[in-house]
Amino acid sequence: MSYSVSLSSPIRFHTNSRFFSTFPPKLPNKLKTTVTTTTVAAIPPLSTATSVTDLSVLDSTTVALIGGGSVAALAAVLSFTDPERRRRLQAEEVGGGDKEVVRNYFNNSGFQRWKKIYGETDDVNKVQLDIRLGHSKTVENVMKMLTHDGSLNGVTVCDAGCGTGCLSIPLAKEGAVVSASDISAAMVAEAEKQAKEQLTAGNGDIAPVMPKFEVKDLESLDGKYDTVVCLDVLIHYPQNKADGMIAHLASLAESRLILSFAPKTFYYDLLKRIGELFPGPSKATRAYLHAEADVERALNKVGWKIRKRGLITTQFYFARLVEAVPA
Repeated sequence: MSYSVSLSSPIRFHTNSRFFSTFPPKLPNKLKTTVTTTTVAAIPPLSTATSVTDLSVLDSTTVALIGGGSVAALAAVLSFTDPERRRRLQAEEVGGGDKEVVRNYFNNSGFQRWKKIYGETDDVNKVQLDIRLGHSKTVENVMKMLTHDGSLNGVTVCDAGCGTGCLSIPLAKEGAVVSASDISAAMVAEAEKQAKEQLTAGNGDIAPVMPKFEVKDLESLDGKYDTVVCLDVLIHYPQNKADGMIAHLASLAESRLILSFAPKTFYYDLLKRIGELFPGPSKATRAYLHAEADVERALNKVGWKIRKRGLITTQFYFARLVEAVPA
């Protein structure tokens, strides 16, 4: 489950740690990008104007950026829109709050959309293809972080919010014992299907263990794991609930917690609000951005500290990635 924003820069992964170098993605040549590493995080520049045609491919989980010269004008009309009313109607339609909206979306239209994005089909538009690239870079960086300290053979990992198994399957190929869960039964079924297809052949000398897939929300997760990973899920939680969720995920982890989230800055927050002007044909979930300082504070409160951090961006995807360890 992911999130996106329109930016004109190539992929940049800003970090103060050499561990955040990236793998070359296996994606079409038309999406070739460059990766740079620096010790100072930076915000990519505003893009040039996006055409009306470009906006037509965005749905309500995609944040549309119109252009430096147009941002101020669009910001001025934000007060005349009512995205909260649209969210409220969605919640009323499925008979609940944010969680029910998320579950309903990712079991229906959202599942079809994100299954294509996370998959390998060519039946995707340029926005979806770009988001696929960004998400793949996040997964690749997580795998590099996890394998840097040694073999994952026998290491227990909780993949909280596993989607279609984009991380669970590579982990299993490396010998990790994976417990994978998602709020969406459709996502879990697809992840299990993909795992059975990809893990039967083995991986050289490593005999992969089939991940244990379950339909669960984050609040229902229990047990103890060497590592807990939660990618692109906190976007569904407002900060007051995200604090509790971060504490809960930390309580499940013995040695490491890895999180990715949409960073909240004035720039990104404005882009998200502009994107709400263009909800698109499909319904989507409420999107919450999180300030890195708030996430770090929530971790510090329960005795954890951030050891590594980085920022991954493509044209339509952005994610702050942090690795935390006990303080």
